[in-house]
Amino acid sequence: MRAAFLGHGSPMNALETNRWTRAWAALGARLGRPRAVLVVSAHWYVPMTAVTAMARPRTIHDFFGFPPELFAVQYPAPGSPEVAREVAAALAPTWVGLDEDSWGLDHGTWSVLRHVLPEADVPVLQLSVDATLPLAAHLERGRRLARLLEADIAVLGSGNVVHNLRRMDPGRPEAGEDWAVRFDEATRAVMTSEPAKLADLEAHPDWALAVPTPDHFLPLATLAGIAAELGRPVEVLTDGYAYGSLSMTAYTLAPG
Repeated sequence: MRAAFLGHGSPMNALETNRWTRAWAALGARLGRPRAVLVVSAHWYVPMTAVTAMARPRTIHDFFGFPPELFAVQYPAPGSPEVAREVAAALAPTWVGLDEDSWGLDHGTWSVLRHVLPEADVPVLQLSVDATLPLAAHLERGRRLARLLEADIAVLGSGNVVHNLRRMDPGRPEAGEDWAVRFDEATRAVMTSEPAKLADLEAHPDWALAVPTPDHFLPLATLAGIAAELGRPVEVLTDGYAYGSLSMTAYTLAPG
């Protein structure tokens, strides 16, 4: 159970109680208290592979135009330089930068972990989404990260299967456009049957609308790669749509 992908949606989910945040809290109850949590967040999208390696990662408010209450949120979880080195070793021979002072925990991480692990007492690290790697390489990266589960390190991806901010419709707060639903359902069919074939979705006719930029989709490849490596099924944790063009679908690694 200690691998999942969460569709995080709006940063305001950090403050709200809704069906998605309740599902995240339920995941936390099932997760227990792992030794550490590694999050692959869509919002650390950089041209390199790096992992946070500081003892006290800062809470990053990487957005604008939201109420002051959201900017006041802090998620003071510790980091772990030791676990950062384990992550780097798991990804060898890929070079992994150990970020000791630059990044921290962005809202792709803390907006969901406020519900999953509200006490903020488990070490949390972030692994960057490497913009130089194709989807197939992110799947392979997920395969390598599977070994971390044996070391009691939970691995979470945080993004959105469908994420097109230019097509958002404020008048449809919990609905999805036809193209968004088609792509979300196609992704579900792959994830719950053959997650190793996730890269086949690049040929889907709705790919360009659903994934105009890869940052929010690529964290899903982490879970797909882990599931493929372990030969374990993936199941839906929660689903739904926001503002027409966001999918809130979340997946977990099913019990083996």
